[in-house]
Amino acid sequence: MKRIHIHLRVEDLKEAEHFYAALLGAPPTVAKPDYLKWMVDDPRINLAITQRCGETLGVEHLGIETDDAEELASLDAGLKSAGIETRPEAQAHCCYATSDKHWAKDGDGVIWELFQSHGRRETYGADHGPTGA
Repeated sequence: MKRIHIHLRVEDLKEAEHFYAALLGAPPTVAKPDYLKWMVDDPRINLAITQRCGETLGVEHLGIETDDAEELASLDAGLKSAGIETRPEAQAHCCYATSDKHWAKDGDGVIWELFQSHGRRETYGADHGPTGA
């Protein structure tokens, strides 16, 4: 089963936690000094929030999280069959997790992350995003 993923950059993590805990009716499932994540089933969403001073605030990227490798491969194949370029990133270390990912951009430059996570990490890490930057 798939889950929509939204990653936001915010200025004030505590303020964001207050708002999104009220909106989603639950505390974050992962809480780090610079990162919060909600895994909610109603609505089925993976909402991640990072506090990154000096960076542009707002939507970092959107995504679809899959439960297994077959779903991930199917999403990637669907984009490729439509002539949309994707960039794979195996065993990426980001957001306190290890994940297999495929990155893509829509026609307006909105970044999409298709991914399956395999486990938690003790550090935030840094994947390479859709352009390898």
